Amino acid sequence: MTPVTAIEPLPETEAHQRGLASRIESFAVLGDDTATFVRILARAPAYAEAIWDAMAEALFEGNVDHTLKEIIRIQLANLAGDPYFSALRSRRAIEEGLSEERIQAALGDYRDDPQFSDPEKWALDYAYQMYRTPESVDAEFYERGKELWSEGQIMELGGLIAVHYGMQVFMSTVQHR
Repeated sequence: MTPVTAIEPLPETEAHQRGLASRIESFAVLGDDTATFVRILARAPAYAEAIWDAMAEALFEGNVDHTLKEIIRIQLANLAGDPYFSALRSRRAIEEGLSEERIQAALGDYRDDPQFSDPEKWALDYAYQMYRTPESVDAEFYERGKELWSEGQIMELGGLIAVHYGMQVFMSTVQHR
């Protein structure tokens, strides 16, 4: 699944020489054994380390369920128009029971779907609204969120949304369509 990009990924051996072997290996948990994204960023190794570490921390660590964060990551990739990140699936989330049907349900009318809890619906709204209608992410919106999530979890979701969407928009711009 290596997309054709305006900035070519470095060969894996060269990315390894730039000190990114562990980042390339860890990218496989997101379902891309070629680590295309990290190999593109490898042209600036310090950035590659910092960006992938932030993305991995936001997705795989913390106190919000990983499968929900994976659904949000895919939702954001779709909003960004990024076919690369849209196609990736966290192997961990799949092992934890995330199905393609649940992902597709979240990309549709999740607000009326009983398989999503109120906290999950709020989190999906948070991701969508932050980039489509940011003016609606106001004090009232956060007050509702604090009824469903701790403030720390809201910050965790906000960080996930900001880091992943930003890099997905970047990736969408370097891909040839």
